[in-house]
Amino acid sequence: MELSPTDRRLLAALEDGLPLVARPYAAIAARVGLAEVEVIERLQGLLDAGVIKRLGLVVRHHEIGYRANAMTVWDVPDEAVDRVGQALAAAPDVTLCYRRPRRLPTWPYNLFAMVHGRERPAVLERIGQLRGEYGLADVPHAVLFSTRRFKQRGARYFAAAGVGG
Repeated sequence: MELSPTDRRLLAALEDGLPLVARPYAAIAARVGLAEVEVIERLQGLLDAGVIKRLGLVVRHHEIGYRANAMTVWDVPDEAVDRVGQALAAAPDVTLCYRRPRRLPTWPYNLFAMVHGRERPAVLERIGQLRGEYGLADVPHAVLFSTRRFKQRGARYFAAAGVGG
């Protein structure tokens, strides 16, 4: 699908996220010079065409008290990593889950999953539960708690390239 200049402006306006107002699509519409209903229709068209896979949000978890954030990394057998990764990704408290290549000999881990919590003991308890629920009890792993946040935002595709206006 070829994007129109209007669609590019709309997508660029969304890169900063939806405004936290009662009618976020109306606010976006005002920024790009469209009617609210047209913004909604265009977004639906972009979703239907597969240009947008989903509309999501980035919760700034630190600001709402979730300061015990742990990336757990596992060395899952290659033949099981897709199955286990898809199952973990469906867990409601796993916010990120992805496969990455191992970097042997120093980094044997190929499955990564993030769990956020208010306190470390609760996060460690939940990770222990996940290990049991998904057959990971005997799989080598490491729990890496965040110590400092440098940046957190959604991806940018248009605004960073100067598209959109």
